[in-house]
Amino acid sequence: MEFEFNESQRILRESLGRFCDSKLKPIAEEIDRKDEFPDWVWPALSELGLMGITIPEEFGGAAADVLSAVVVMEELSKVCPALSLSWMAHSILCAHNLFMHASPAQRKKYLPDLCSGKKIGALAITEPGSGSDAVSIKTSAKKKGDCYLLNGTKTFITNGPIADVIVLYAKTDKERGPKGITAFIIEKGFKGFSTGKRIEKMGHRGSPTGELILEDCEVPEENVLFGENKGISVMMDGLDVERTVIAAGAIGTAQAALDYSVQYAREREQFGKPIGSFQFIQGKIADMYAELEAARLLVYKAAVIASKSERGGRGSEINKLAAAAALLSGELAERAGLNAIQIFGGYGYTLDYPVNRILRDAKLYTIGAGTSEVRRLIIARELLKL
Repeated sequence: MEFEFNESQRILRESLGRFCDSKLKPIAEEIDRKDEFPDWVWPALSELGLMGITIPEEFGGAAADVLSAVVVMEELSKVCPALSLSWMAHSILCAHNLFMHASPAQRKKYLPDLCSGKKIGALAITEPGSGSDAVSIKTSAKKKGDCYLLNGTKTFITNGPIADVIVLYAKTDKERGPKGITAFIIEKGFKGFSTGKRIEKMGHRGSPTGELILEDCEVPEENVLFGENKGISVMMDGLDVERTVIAAGAIGTAQAALDYSVQYAREREQFGKPIGSFQFIQGKIADMYAELEAARLLVYKAAVIASKSERGGRGSEINKLAAAAALLSGELAERAGLNAIQIFGGYGYTLDYPVNRILRDAKLYTIGAGTSEVRRLIIARELLKL
């Protein structure tokens, strides 16, 4: 197995790392406090060619693979997990999903503006009464002439308050259960579509999260994605890549926790010497490093297999592998955040040091894209074949 990036991936990681250190790191705390991104952030990501990272060049994308998307997610998350989350919702959950399942006409219509950053994307599955049980959604879609009328409410939608293009799921045939779900491409200007309240969160502040409201929302029939009652295929195909990429966010967050902990352990003195000289501090740092390296390799492997799966190979393996990557990295990030605060002691409990933000951000990784409990169910189901 190859354990090195190719040249384009190395260049991507190095250039993005420099951008994050020089442009994002100085404002990460301000983003957290204000709960908003500066106006220049999205255009800057567009200039770097990141908004359509996995989309072919003919649509304005970078034509990169899932591992490259993982590199972007990891690097952004080292300094600003909130931005990485919104970037993922746009580039992976929306744009990548569209490319994989859209018709030629739909690709031509939506992908160029998404890849250029002219329009921002989102994915809408979660509802007030359905989270991990995604197939139990209540939003309905009824055919009327040459359009569909959608009614329902979506919640916890990343980029929801600002999105121009949304991949949204609704029930077109309630009697068929999961097989009666259809994916639609929604534009914010559609009649009957509106945004609800913006949700204030404990972590990933800056990344806008909110409600979407559909009241007889008129969606043209040409905006059905992949076909009527075929939404479950779109949903399941996208979840493996989503879990893999979000796992990289947890890796980047855990790396930040480790980096801050090492720096502080070198500088902070107690009893006349750096606290890094004490074995119990060394143990925490050593455990963080070992677990991080193991989880990172699993995430990279999942990314490679995810790309192969989308090209028609090793499709059955990615289900449990992506779930395992998200499970291991998510719980690692949470532990790393807790360990960092413990190493910082009383200072870590204040808002003056970034480790408090790391822990608040890390918690999402055991909840988003399927909770840790659901990930364990997926892994066990795939292994036991029950």
